[in-house]
Amino acid sequence: MNKYLHHLDFYTVMYIILTFAIGIAYINHRFIRMQTTIAIMVSSLILSFAFIIFGRYGMNGFEDQLADTLSRIDFHKLLMNGMLSFLLFAGAMTVEFNDLREYKWEIGTLASLSTVASTLIVGTAIYFLLNALNIHMQFIYCLLFGALISPTDPIAVLGMCKEVNAPRGLNTCVAGESLFNDGVGIVIFLTIYQVAFASGQPTWEQVVGLFFQQAIGGIIYGIFLGIAAYRLMRSVDDHKIQILITIAITTGGYALAEALNISGPLAMVVAGIFIGNRGRNFSMSQKSRESLDTFWEIIDEILNAVLFLLIGFELLILHISKTEIMAAVIAIPVVLAARYITVSVPMSVFKIWRRYSPHTVSVMVWGGLRGGLAVALALALPAGKYRDLILAMTYAVVVFAIVIQGLTIKPLIKLTKEEG
Repeated sequence: MNKYLHHLDFYTVMYIILTFAIGIAYINHRFIRMQTTIAIMVSSLILSFAFIIFGRYGMNGFEDQLADTLSRIDFHKLLMNGMLSFLLFAGAMTVEFNDLREYKWEIGTLASLSTVASTLIVGTAIYFLLNALNIHMQFIYCLLFGALISPTDPIAVLGMCKEVNAPRGLNTCVAGESLFNDGVGIVIFLTIYQVAFASGQPTWEQVVGLFFQQAIGGIIYGIFLGIAAYRLMRSVDDHKIQILITIAITTGGYALAEALNISGPLAMVVAGIFIGNRGRNFSMSQKSRESLDTFWEIIDEILNAVLFLLIGFELLILHISKTEIMAAVIAIPVVLAARYITVSVPMSVFKIWRRYSPHTVSVMVWGGLRGGLAVALALALPAGKYRDLILAMTYAVVVFAIVIQGLTIKPLIKLTKEEG
């Protein structure tokens, strides 16, 4: 068995992972009824712990062989260059533009200013707390951790919002923030990454220029992609061709954005919103709309299943010492506190002009899950003395968010609905 695992190629490994994820999804739907992505990740975590324990008691190094197989999968490239464009486009297509426009100030503030503020708060708090424990990490690397952990990834919460029919405003704010701050967060991360690892010290003008090139360029490019795809889809009355056009956006369109050094994630969000609203309403028949929705719903389910399974199995390749454990324990409350500050402050200002459902801030704070994007960005860091520390903190926050917050957010959403 170990010899077989050692010789598996990338595609065979991915086939096995996909089949395993689908099997867990079926068992969960049939018997457990937990939110699918959470069930898959919990299962992979349990298996990871089991492999580690059995390996310690003489299972012929099975967990080492499995870890070696998983380490040959470049998780960062798989997500950033293979899956992220599809996930963001599929999620953006479900957002109603009119709702987005109604809550544009909340979404814009949370996705931009709050993400920047969270980066600074998390980075500063981690720097001083780690130093208090005699764990020394340079401030720029603490900021780097703040940048990669600040964007929310509430995929599981979005599913629960739909399941319990959460209030429209809450659903829109959660969906809009999560889609846009993924793109904004990546831009912030890349900007700080340039400062931390560039051969020469960048100037503030270069840093600001990079930020605007990525963010504004990505949004403008996304609008261009959406308009071009809309015109092409409007010129044909064949749902298969229209679906293929959307695939071209998420593959060739995303690759071109990366080549132009602009934000591909933001471009996918903007293009997805455009196609999901204008494209669906004015360029498609009812049959085409149903086919398009079904196709992207399936793509979203498949990729999320694989993503959360891989996150759970990443435990096998982490190198954790006492130092990493202490840092990980500290990181969880720091990230939650920063989330509370950066959500409650702007929302308390918006409450002057708008009435929200009860517990809206609580749901947005506790429902601000971190996911695969944070892990992928942490894995993108070059090997060095701080990489394992940042990866351990990131993994701890992600696991806590998906398992603990994800499993306990549903009653809070129901409470919001009942009291609203």
